[in-house]
Amino acid sequence: MNIILNNNIEQIEADSIVVTDLLRIKNFTFKMLVVKINGTLVKKSDYEKTAIHEGDDVMVLHLISGG
Repeated sequence: MNIILNNNIEQIEADSIVVTDLLRIKNFTFKMLVVKINGTLVKKSDYEKTAIHEGDDVMVLHLISGG
């Protein structure tokens, strides 16, 4: 399946995945992440059950704080 991940076309070797799968496949290991699918924020508690479909626009952003 093809998706847009952080403004780049990505081919994923699966017919369907959930957010947790994508984070594992693409090795996103940073603890503080924000995930949006087609502009909608996905809660961390929903990562295991939120599906990513063909053509979805997915943004995975690292939250960094400082001072």
